[in-house]
Amino acid sequence: MKNVTILFLLSTLTLCCYSQKSNIKDFNYLVKKVKNNYPGYNIKVTKENSKELKDIEKTIRLSISKYPDSTSFYLRKYVSWFKDNHLRVFKVREKEKNHKVSNNNIIIKKIIFDNTRDSLEGIWFSYRGKLAIKKDTNKDTWEGISVNYSGYQKNQLMFTLKRLPNGDYKCIYYDSYKNFKETKKVASTHLGNKILEIHKGDYFVHKSDDKISDKALLNTYLPKYPNGQNTYYVALPISDSTFYLRAAGFGSDYTNRLVEKHWNDIVSRPNLIIDIRYNGGGQDIYYQMLSKLIYTNPYYSHDTEWYATDDNIKLYENALKDGSINNNENSIRNVKALIKNMKENRGGFVKHPQYGKGGMIKKDTIYEYPRNIGIIINDGNASAAEQFLLAAKHSKKVTLFGNSNTAGVLDYSNAVDIYFPSKKYKLRYPMTRSGRLPEKAIDNIGISPDVNIPYPKTKQLYDRIDDWVYYVKNYLEML
Repeated sequence: MKNVTILFLLSTLTLCCYSQKSNIKDFNYLVKKVKNNYPGYNIKVTKENSKELKDIEKTIRLSISKYPDSTSFYLRKYVSWFKDNHLRVFKVREKEKNHKVSNNNIIIKKIIFDNTRDSLEGIWFSYRGKLAIKKDTNKDTWEGISVNYSGYQKNQLMFTLKRLPNGDYKCIYYDSYKNFKETKKVASTHLGNKILEIHKGDYFVHKSDDKISDKALLNTYLPKYPNGQNTYYVALPISDSTFYLRAAGFGSDYTNRLVEKHWNDIVSRPNLIIDIRYNGGGQDIYYQMLSKLIYTNPYYSHDTEWYATDDNIKLYENALKDGSINNNENSIRNVKALIKNMKENRGGFVKHPQYGKGGMIKKDTIYEYPRNIGIIINDGNASAAEQFLLAAKHSKKVTLFGNSNTAGVLDYSNAVDIYFPSKKYKLRYPMTRSGRLPEKAIDNIGISPDVNIPYPKTKQLYDRIDDWVYYVKNYLEML
């Protein structure tokens, strides 16, 4: 028995030492990858603070050796020094490895033809895209699977549902905004199973044969358990002289399509309110219709520059090999040109042949109406939403309204993920930097409003319009 005890202790000690070495290896990997790939490293690490960073690295190595179970905390502590929300460390969870559900092409085809109203099974959609819900009869649960849903890959598991005694559902949600971390929630159906609402989260419309009715329902449903953010797309005239448009995000073409649909109403009125509260960004191409409306004069736009590192080159090469970049021949050709440019300028910054081109922005048309444009902002605006605001500030028509600066997450962007040697963590880092730097930084500063709104934050827009909107409406109509 004594020998067994000694053997057990030796085994435990060996495992402990292995864990420490593995965690230190992960930290060394993090330090190396941030130094080699983070496009802001040489701006943020200066002669004055380089010793401070070295001391932090030394302290963290000692802390990981003493407290290996807290490694994820120390990894995040290291990247937090750089004060960039696009530079982050995530713990890879077991559930994340199982997000793709096999044979779902067959399952989805079956669901389309079994889209009955007395079941959750079928195709559902929201502003962010479509998903399919199928029942796992063995477990008496339902699975929500992405068909083409923003933030998720095709056939990726989004959530599971299990019926509760009161008729609601126990929901395990894998939120793309939280690195697919498993989150316990409650869900419920409403309006005769036409709406599935994740409490304090998203809601979805059950797809039917009546496309117009489905979209009308999506645009008018008021959540019973709102999430506290004003994230609904809205487009409507609120007076004879003012049109109101809420652009909840630039992650899809929805804002462009909304502007196109209401174009005549918008350009026939002297005032336009664009509400982008809690719009966290997306892609620049998804606010191009708004750019047309706000334009008044040529202005200079700064470049976006890609950091030419070995890891970034490899990521693009792998994306070509595995088919991740397959939109069209033009996209493939441009990525190949970018890779070639990176290889010829390793360690420097290059321009993407398709994106990030700066220079003078000049449009053909200046619209007579709208003449006055008020953009409502808040601290939930980041990334592409802030890029839109930088462009808007050049317009003579535009006034920014709010009572706080935007989030300040723009200088470094186009984030990608790479996994640590242990596979327990992954590093998300940006590949690009703005040509505005270092003189005109936005990160951790944000963009300030031109006019301060005296009212407190609205927790939820139950009726779609609040005192912020009416304040801006009255302001514009008195100009």
